[in-house]
Amino acid sequence: MQIIDKILGPIETRTILAYCPKTFEAILVDPSFYSFHHFHPIIKEKNLDLKGIFLTHSHYDHIVDAAKFRDKNVAVYVHELDAKNLIAPGADGLRSLKGIEGVLDPILMHEHDTYNFGNIHFVVIHTPGHSPGSVCFYFPEQGILFSGDTLFRGGIGRLDLPTGQPELMGASLEKLKLLPKQTVVYPGHGPKTTIMEEL
Repeated sequence: MQIIDKILGPIETRTILAYCPKTFEAILVDPSFYSFHHFHPIIKEKNLDLKGIFLTHSHYDHIVDAAKFRDKNVAVYVHELDAKNLIAPGADGLRSLKGIEGVLDPILMHEHDTYNFGNIHFVVIHTPGHSPGSVCFYFPEQGILFSGDTLFRGGIGRLDLPTGQPELMGASLEKLKLLPKQTVVYPGHGPKTTIMEEL
């Protein structure tokens, strides 16, 4: 699997483009500020077949450009418990830095769903705490986790927001603790880390 990630926007949110080097099928995770402007040319240059936009959760800095990709007929995937805020951004009570266009027809994800692009497959791990529909994407063959705002280097996602569920975060971290210790973690913000370093 090839990964191109970029920290974007005023909240320094990580957007990730991952693709299979054999089939050139790809996914994009968490389209933050300016992500369409940054990644759409890369997708065209590499002749990638973008199979979907996958959201670790629906906070505004992770969904800003989702509708721009949807307008290119790319499906947008979100956990069912975060779908309302993707459809109507701002429904979660968080103030955005700019108006965000909603995605009216997302595909709903659930715990243990699996997806493929090319020869790559990954599993959805539901990790509520930062938001009800927070998820992580685990790639077992590659030993990689896209953790969104659940797990950071030296910390976890904020629990004091309107979407926070502090009572659920502990169980979510326990799920991640079961992953192989060498798993490389790509958080929604900040530097990469590993399960061993954090849990």
